Amino acid sequence: MTTEASASLISDESNPVYAKTSALENISKAAATNTKGLNSDVQELRNRQNVFAEDLHGDDVSRTGIKALLGKNKQAQKEAVAKYLKHWDGLTDKEAEEKRLADYNESTHSYYNVVTDFYEYGWGTSFHFSRYYKGENFQQATARHEHYLAHQAGIEDGDLVLDVGCGVGGPAREIARFTNCNVIGLNNNDYQIKKANYYAKKFGLQDQMRFVKGDFMNMDFEPNTFDKVYAIEATCHAPELEGVYGEIYKVLKPNGVFAVYEWVMTDKYDETNEEHRKIAYDIEVGDGIPKMFSRKTALDALTNVGFEILKQEDLAKTDDPIPWYYPLSGDWKYVQTLGDLGTFFRTSFIGRTITTNALKLMEKIGLAPPGSVDVANSLEAAAVGLVAGGEKGLFTPMMLFVCRKPAN
Repeated sequence: MTTEASASLISDESNPVYAKTSALENISKAAATNTKGLNSDVQELRNRQNVFAEDLHGDDVSRTGIKALLGKNKQAQKEAVAKYLKHWDGLTDKEAEEKRLADYNESTHSYYNVVTDFYEYGWGTSFHFSRYYKGENFQQATARHEHYLAHQAGIEDGDLVLDVGCGVGGPAREIARFTNCNVIGLNNNDYQIKKANYYAKKFGLQDQMRFVKGDFMNMDFEPNTFDKVYAIEATCHAPELEGVYGEIYKVLKPNGVFAVYEWVMTDKYDETNEEHRKIAYDIEVGDGIPKMFSRKTALDALTNVGFEILKQEDLAKTDDPIPWYYPLSGDWKYVQTLGDLGTFFRTSFIGRTITTNALKLMEKIGLAPPGSVDVANSLEAAAVGLVAGGEKGLFTPMMLFVCRKPAN
């Protein structure tokens, strides 16, 4: 087909490709321009975050990993790290916790400003854990985990789907390919939004998805907009779960389904136990989470906002021979294929130590921006906490809830 013919096809309003793209464009533009309910402080915050992200990361979002990290504006990076770490001083008392909860928006934005390149370097573009089967490589497991959630949500060809906390769009791209659905990705980090839109175009999926800025505690979409909604290890950044689940309930169509892989502390967790609280704190500080909630808190929040629970299952509790935390464990016996060696090396304790030491040298000579080592150290704390939480059964990154918004 010629370029002219392709252009004519896309601009033909009777063509389903045009209709689909137009709907996505209209919804994403409406969300971007809808300031209803946003006070001047929130608008100012969004504008400031956008300007800061441009100063920090520049215009080239095609760079990834260490290359992207080394290309940062050094002064802006120092400021971003300070914003992220300002509430993480080792204190776990109520006052310290309340400060983190109150500052969740700025804190989460700053967190992903400084860790996104680390995540892409070690993990790829899907920032989540998965179940792992024998003989299955890392990328296959990642895709299967996303397919399973799409299947549980009942996502179908042509559905309009919201991805809450979409990261750089890895799961959205996979689910869009798998189901032929149309995806709007919601994210409060400007850098990740730009990267997600860049990747969508790079892989030829720009007609199926858009990624927009927003706060999942105060969504800018009209009520009853989406056929399905999903979230993968993202709503844990909420200061309280009832708030984010209530917003999801609002924008989901009646009889629509919401499916989520939620980070929660399990029923074994005892907040009064010093060892347990230290594990939770390590997860919080290294993953930019204001407070880890329990499984029961998440369940109660879903039912309180009106959802009908169709399924709840901790996918980490299955007796898989390869644990979900294997990439962080440093245990080479879990590596399934030669192709996984690079990924496992980067995410393992040895690989993380080499990366941190290299960053120390590069930061010292001015090659890496200030604060790079502080970020690496916080991610190391997270890795330690995640593995300990997994080994002791205190934490799961894949508490699956599948919920329906009643038709009435």
